Formats: sequence, structure tokens, C-alpha cells
Amino acid sequence: MVEDTFMALKYYTLDVFTDRRFGGNPLAVVLGGDALSGETMQAIAREFNLSETVFVLGSTRPAHSAKMRIFTPRSEIPFAGHPTIGTATLLAELNAPVHNGEKDALIMLEQGIGTVRVGARFRAGAPPFAEFDAPKLPAEAGVLPPDDVIAAGLGLIPSEVGFENHHPICYAAGHTFAFVPVTTLEAIGRARVNGSHWEKAFDEQGITGVYVYTRQCVHTGSSFHVRMFAPQVGIAEDPATGSAAVGLAGLVHQFDGLPDGTHKRVVEQGYEMGRPSQIVLTLVVAAGKLTMVRIGGSSVRVSEGMIEV
Repeated sequence: MVEDTFMALKYYTLDVFTDRRFGGNPLAVVLGGDALSGETMQAIAREFNLSETVFVLGSTRPAHSAKMRIFTPRSEIPFAGHPTIGTATLLAELNAPVHNGEKDALIMLEQGIGTVRVGARFRAGAPPFAEFDAPKLPAEAGVLPPDDVIAAGLGLIPSEVGFENHHPICYAAGHTFAFVPVTTLEAIGRARVNGSHWEKAFDEQGITGVYVYTRQCVHTGSSFHVRMFAPQVGIAEDPATGSAAVGLAGLVHQFDGLPDGTHKRVVEQGYEMGRPSQIVLTLVVAAGKLTMVRIGGSSVRVSEGMIEV
């Protein structure tokens, strides 16, 4: 943009992966940002100071809904789950036609990782729900230090890391996360970024964040209770992390030995932050291989306004 040109842009905030306001993962979406420079987008993201801020731009292809750029408070990223869900839901709500009080929309979003197809549905008496097929399947990536080093990085003791045949592992599906299984709900509640021990355990691994998970859950309908720390990209803790849930699908397939078919898992996150979230994770296994991962969740609009640039 011409930096001395005054603009006022419409923005919305949404809470994503929740069916009620003030839960889930908050997201800012700024519309009409085509004239903004990347530096200005980054400054706006720092101003919102949410885990991610999206800038919606005009699409480069006629069949696509929009192009979007995603920024954390520190950097631009090529893909993230809750920005994808929230942006698609917002665009469908603003633009899709209503039929008999309901609407369904297919939103095609151009992201740094590629084009992401998102299905959104709106039903009376229920919050909007959207889901997308992961643009990349999870793959193992990187090597982690021994369990005692990992445990120290999280402020835990070594016996609290790992359960059944699950052990710490790195998976990537656009971002690389360290996945750390933890024995109990009580232990995962004590996990934290533990100073210099964290740096030794994780800062040299080239990962986006650390995703700790346990089978012990707050709700009986959930399969995993998780937390995600990403101080490297300016996120002390994330209330809901769709991109990491894609990687979780890889280790569930690997460690749990899923048979061929479609499998659903509900992942709960954000409870320690007072922002409970639910991510619907769908895995499809065929001929013994993970062939599709889908991420779904609800979102609600919280606020709207104008930002002066």
C-alpha cells in the first residue's frame, strides 16, 4: 500500500472451535486488505494480539472465494486450522444465500499452503459449523531429545511422559509440532514452558510448538485432552489448534492401529485457559494407510468494527 494513504477496513472477531462466545480460540478477520503491505498486516496482528489475525484478499482464480494471509503476533504462517474455520464461516455467513432458513456453502480459500476447501453449514438453533480436509497429510518429522529432557522442558517428571505405546514424536502437516503424551489430566494441568529447560528440549528442534495430550478428559465424549505451547511464534498457549490436530491424526493412526474405515475423535483443549474448545477430528484409513484428515468445529461472531490504517 501507499503508506501515507488513510484507509478504514472492516473487521470481525470470532471465537472458533466453540458453540458460545468467550470460549474457543479468538480470531480477528480483516476484510479488504489487498492494498496493505505485509509489514502493515504484521503491525495490525500485533495490535489485535490474538494467536492469529487473518487478512482477506481478492481471489486469484474465479472459482475461489478469497485469498487469505495469516499472521501471529510475530510472523506470517502459511496455514492454520482455526483461521480457516473462522474465515470460511464468516464469509459464508456474509455472502452465501439462505434457503428455508438454512444455508450450506463451499468456501475455497487460497492460503500459503495451497487451496483449502471448507464446507460450512448453518442451521436454526445451532452455531455455524465448518470443516475442511487437511491440505497435507501428517508425516513424521524431526527427532526429539530423551524423555527426561522433554519432561524437564515441560516442568514434569519423566514418569509422567508417555502412556501405553505412545511416546514423544514430531509430526508435520504444514507446521511441525512436537507431540508429547502425558499420563494424566492432573499432570497435563501442571505442564508449562519451563525456562531454560524448555530451550534445551525444544528450541533447537525447528518446531512450531509443543502439543501435549492425554486420554484422560474433562468430558466423556472427548477422546483426548490437549494443550499447545508455542512461545517461538509468540503464542504462550493456544486455546485450540486445528493444524496440530492434523498431526495428532498421524500419531493416532500410528500408535492406535486404526482399522480401515472412518474414525472420529473429539479433541478438547483450552480448559486450563478458561477457553474450552472442541475440535472434531475425522480420519479415513484405507488399505492400512491414513488417506484423509478432516478438521471441524463451530464458531460464533463476537464483535465487528472498523480499523483505521
